[in-house]
Amino acid sequence: MSKAHFGLIGLGVMGENLVLNAERNGFSSVVFNRTYAKTQEFLAGRGAGKQIIGAETLPEFVAALDRPRRILVMVKAGQPVDDMIATLSPLLEEGDLLIDGGNSLYTDTERRVKELESKSFGFIGMGVSGGAKGALEGPSMMPGGTKAAYDAIESLVRKMAAQVEDGPCVTYIGPGGAGHFVKTVHNGIEYGIEQILAEAYDLMKRLAGLDGTAMADVLAAWNGTEELASFLVEITEVCLRTKDPESGSDLVEFIVDAAGQKGTGLWTVESALNMGVPVPTIYAALNARVLSSLRPQRLAAEPLLTATASGSWDLGDPASGPLMDATVLACIASYAQGMALLQEASNLHDYKLDMAAIGQIWKGGCIIRARLLQRIQNAYTSKADLPNLMVDPWFLDQVNRRLPGLRAVVASAAAAGIPVPCYSSTLDYITSYFSGRLPQNLVQAMRDCFGSHTYERTDRSGSFHTEWLT
Repeated sequence: MSKAHFGLIGLGVMGENLVLNAERNGFSSVVFNRTYAKTQEFLAGRGAGKQIIGAETLPEFVAALDRPRRILVMVKAGQPVDDMIATLSPLLEEGDLLIDGGNSLYTDTERRVKELESKSFGFIGMGVSGGAKGALEGPSMMPGGTKAAYDAIESLVRKMAAQVEDGPCVTYIGPGGAGHFVKTVHNGIEYGIEQILAEAYDLMKRLAGLDGTAMADVLAAWNGTEELASFLVEITEVCLRTKDPESGSDLVEFIVDAAGQKGTGLWTVESALNMGVPVPTIYAALNARVLSSLRPQRLAAEPLLTATASGSWDLGDPASGPLMDATVLACIASYAQGMALLQEASNLHDYKLDMAAIGQIWKGGCIIRARLLQRIQNAYTSKADLPNLMVDPWFLDQVNRRLPGLRAVVASAAAAGIPVPCYSSTLDYITSYFSGRLPQNLVQAMRDCFGSHTYERTDRSGSFHTEWLT
């Protein structure tokens, strides 16, 4: 094989699948892994008979690539990425391009773009979503950096990305760390929807007494609707329908109720707090994972609670009644909060994000792909500066029709003593956003009272202070 079109560093599951994806789409490749035995294993197995060669050393890897070199780095985020860049940089030449395809913090990507561009190298921070299967068959890809750097990889990523009816699920996101920021928010929305579906499961099991098969049937019905048809609903149905091979009972009931996290949900919430954007549904999902990790404390505390609660299922058919209403609105709120955060980041960092295009590239390949994204794409196509997704006419109709159902679900869960943090936070978010009056006038009075922070008045302009304690 002559010199390869594409290079990949890091043969984890995602790396292997991405290089197989590139090779399938006509791009001969060279791969490198920190341990050469892993490279040899891959070439003798999944990579056998393909236009893929292995390199034992980084100089050998770089030398095997056609110029300008295009190198995808799939190593752990943080210091390992910086270490790899430091090792590779002396081997590169002007015009060569590095792509970080991991879940890097967007501010790290901002720094790396500046550092490498100053050396006449290109650098792309590219969010990749879709899991192992998506990486192989076609992920959603979110590349950010200079436009010139994106142009150098466009022919590659457009072929590798998932394909939907209106094009590949990849676009130039924006400068600096824009691509990784969009991927971070994608993951925050994902946290929200996963927790929402977990709360629906909890209510169906504990209040309605449904077993896994019955709950899976509800999810199947939801997946047949425009509002809830999605990859996450689809796999939730699979999880609920799966039986433990030994006992024949629902497998999900044998899984410890402590969820893990890799940090992107936290980054979403931290960014939102720093930018002053409310994301209560996403935050509630993150907080639920943190609380779940306190399992020993929860088990010890449970018998200490003597304020008992009781409740029953009086909400009709879970497949079409208030529970569906609540789930639709909570999912909409998760998307709305994520999109609002993207808009604010675009303004602060001058990313010039195309919100409709982001909706389009999330329609296929990625974890949050859903039929609802066509409506999101339509909303931002109609009004690029839409202040909040919920005021788009289609979404506003959903809010008005389904809000009573959400209220009923939250009230029933509270009466039964079942925590529903995402449903509850969504109700507060919607009610607050559509309220012309909130009680923070009293907060401002208190702040002025103890700290002379001043306040504004409703009847005249200017800043005012009152000597409250006289």
